[in-house]
Amino acid sequence: MRLTSSRAAAFGALFLFGAAVSGVAIGFVGLEWFLTPLDFTRPHSIDFYASWHARLMVVTWSILLPAGILAARFFKIVPGQDWPCVKDNPTWWKLHLWCQWSGAVIALAAVALIFPHVWRTSSTAAIHRWLGWSVLILLGMQVAGGMLRGSKGGPTKPADDGSWFGDHYNMTPRRVVFEYMHKSTGYATLLMSWAATCFGLWEVNAPRWMGLVLSIWWLAFIVTFLWLQHHGRARDTYEAIWGPDPIHPGNNVRPIGWGIVRATQRDDAEECSSRHRL
Repeated sequence: MRLTSSRAAAFGALFLFGAAVSGVAIGFVGLEWFLTPLDFTRPHSIDFYASWHARLMVVTWSILLPAGILAARFFKIVPGQDWPCVKDNPTWWKLHLWCQWSGAVIALAAVALIFPHVWRTSSTAAIHRWLGWSVLILLGMQVAGGMLRGSKGGPTKPADDGSWFGDHYNMTPRRVVFEYMHKSTGYATLLMSWAATCFGLWEVNAPRWMGLVLSIWWLAFIVTFLWLQHHGRARDTYEAIWGPDPIHPGNNVRPIGWGIVRATQRDDAEECSSRHRL
């Protein structure tokens, strides 16, 4: 199976569409509408620490972590990669790891920045705090789970005794629990972070343009996610690393997670073998 990049222009078109919609909206309702707070009955109120807390959290939860999710779910096999002849491309893993660790560090910095300074007492602020702390706890669980996921194994990273045994290669209970927890918790954490962002925007009575820009950005993420899912890009991690041959034990068990795609094992294996014989 060979993936091409012929559809990559769709991503650029999506962002251009968003920019065009924003331009038309500004021309239709006027710039003043966008600069008006969400609740026009009260002023936009935010101090230095809260403003930088918000900026850092937006970078973490609306840019870095969603990008890490897209990389991990849809780019285990990248466009142009001659899979299954070329397997275990680490690009997705490096990007996922970089996005998640960078996001975690920035999120902690954002909390440290605001913690001594702002404790608003409104009900909206209380919900924002509850969601925020819950999201941070889940983020910590994600980091800890990743560090405890077990060994890889397989022909490319054998055990110390020379065998191919590994938690991932053999899909041990430890690995199975990790995959169920890591995937489900990751999506739940992202959705909760967006809810926390909404309550934060309302608490400080942010200008309307902020809510609009974030909404367009989140919509672009959702559309991109659904587009990639529809086109079968959510490939099984196990198969992307070791190929579709049923000799590998993980190919004989059900893939973990909803919407995960596996190739027709025999056809892909024979296709790779035939190309090598040419």
